[in-house]
Amino acid sequence: MLGARWDGGGTDFALASAHAEVVELCLFAGPDAPVESERIELARRADGVFHTRLDVGPGQLYGYRVHGAWAPTEGLRFNARKLLVDPYARALTGALTWHPALSGENGLDSAPYVPRARVIDPRFDWGDDRPPAIPWSRTVLYEVHVKGMTALHPHVPLAERGRYLGLCAEPVLAHLRALGVTTLSLLPVAHSAPDPHVASLGLTNYWGYNTLGWFAPDARFASGDRGEQRDEFRAMVRSLHRAGFEVLLDVVYNHTPEGDGNGPLYSLRGIDNPTYYRLLPGQPSEYEDFSGCGNTLDLRQPRTRALVLDSLRAWVEELHVDGFRFDLAPALARGDSGFDPHAPFFAELAADSVLSRVKLVAEPWDARPEGYQLGRFPRGFAEWNDRFRDATRRFWRGDPVGVAELATRLGGSEDVFGPGARAPQASVNFATCHDGFTLEDLVSYAHKHNEANLEQNRDGAHESFGSGWGAEGPSADRAVVRARERTKRNLVATLAFALGVPMLSHGDELSRTQGGNNNAYCQDNATTWLDWSLDERRERFLRFVQRAFALRRAAAVFAREAFFADHDVSWMGADGAPLAPDDWRDPERRVLAARLDGALLLVNAGAKSCLFRLPEPPAGTRWRAQLSSACERPSRARGKRVRVPAHGCLWLGAEPEHAA
Repeated sequence: MLGARWDGGGTDFALASAHAEVVELCLFAGPDAPVESERIELARRADGVFHTRLDVGPGQLYGYRVHGAWAPTEGLRFNARKLLVDPYARALTGALTWHPALSGENGLDSAPYVPRARVIDPRFDWGDDRPPAIPWSRTVLYEVHVKGMTALHPHVPLAERGRYLGLCAEPVLAHLRALGVTTLSLLPVAHSAPDPHVASLGLTNYWGYNTLGWFAPDARFASGDRGEQRDEFRAMVRSLHRAGFEVLLDVVYNHTPEGDGNGPLYSLRGIDNPTYYRLLPGQPSEYEDFSGCGNTLDLRQPRTRALVLDSLRAWVEELHVDGFRFDLAPALARGDSGFDPHAPFFAELAADSVLSRVKLVAEPWDARPEGYQLGRFPRGFAEWNDRFRDATRRFWRGDPVGVAELATRLGGSEDVFGPGARAPQASVNFATCHDGFTLEDLVSYAHKHNEANLEQNRDGAHESFGSGWGAEGPSADRAVVRARERTKRNLVATLAFALGVPMLSHGDELSRTQGGNNNAYCQDNATTWLDWSLDERRERFLRFVQRAFALRRAAAVFAREAFFADHDVSWMGADGAPLAPDDWRDPERRVLAARLDGALLLVNAGAKSCLFRLPEPPAGTRWRAQLSSACERPSRARGKRVRVPAHGCLWLGAEPEHAA
């Protein structure tokens, strides 16, 4: 077992390096000690693991110095003047400080600038904690940043705001219950490091997609960094489980903060560079980069796969999380010839007795050619479906998308996931996520406004399929505000009433804005922190979102685990007749009706109101309008027709004829 393991009588230390000559364990007397107080040479075993056992316990701070050749042209980058972070550390203390000593090419001692690993006490009182085990067919995801969610919450205790414990405070739990979400998908909470470019600008990596400690909860979200983070994280998970919520983690195993060949050296690069990283064939001084961050972990290597799988297993077994969302997931399954849906990493995940039981979500693209792999992940994975995102945004914006594309996305994207014999729940449907515009900004801006990122507005997606509906940014024009609110409701209704797994981005229900910044990864401030204040407009929209997901929860059709057959759904025009082939092919068609097992969804993205002829309701029932994107209280459907306003949608349910 690698890492530092205390068993009550002493601590075993183990580090793996196939190419190192000597490994020294460095012990530190305290968090402020600039250099180690003691070095102990580890014994090398036949399997390339260096090991020792010491009479030390929880709280002991440590790092490693690894001796070997400095020969970048051969892929070797050992430098014993550099303190290295244990990749298996369960807790880290102190921040990474950017300094020339972090470079592997000089003889400066880096110890004063590198976090120390901490030996932990594995014990924790979990009580009767049990995973909620919510089936995919009943899952509603809520993507959330731990700090951003509660940093400004007025009813969370001040000491808990922006912390793990703030996320499970009762006012937050009450909000989540009312919203109808089941599963929190946390942006990265593993211990992260800033990258040098962002640090040089005086900014920070707020999102945390720069993992340094794959086993260690980040101290950024705890009351301190001397061991509190682990217990506070576990307390958060325990409380969320007791409240009925699952916890998924966004995990980053595609790259490390050590960057490209000119980057720093403070962990894997100095431990065993050619084992842990993908080096350029024929040019091992350079790195293959499928992440856009300068390097890529090499999961073709058994030792690297073991690091990732051990990390995942630790989060489940030791910290009780319920699953994972894999950032840039194709990079984890690239063989010598590109993405491989049968890659060893996937096979080992599926065979693992622990990891095969948790939820797995893939971001199905990485940063290099052939990196877009939507629909190609194996069974057991759900995937972020950007085709749902783009189709719904463009349809409601008025682009020539047509109803065929919309119907396909509403039906669970069978064209994407059906060929692999997967269920609709393989599709994670979303209109917005952390990466891009918030929902409020999507309907308020046609263009990104990322100047605060200090990149001359070059960063972030150039096309988000957004629209200001007559203005760019905040507007007091009533017509503009009305169009924006209706479009937000249309997008939420489309998300709520589609097969698949819906995902909300935290704060969208409260009309959260980032001022048009569609790449706010470096904004740890009011730009990204959720404003919990509610005016009348924001409160009305919150009620709409709550109502939409309550209706979804009550409709059994959305819990089905198979795609629609012909008898399960009727796609009609406004006249109540089935759509003709030419209707399906018409990219300008804006009107669609879908009958789904005792419910009707009427869609009118046109510029004029539309009168829909209603089909006969089930025997003994009548149609009742339950949700309208155009008004808070939809009028009752009268007779056999109902009018849907321009740029609007209407959800009707079949209720008993005698109902009030």
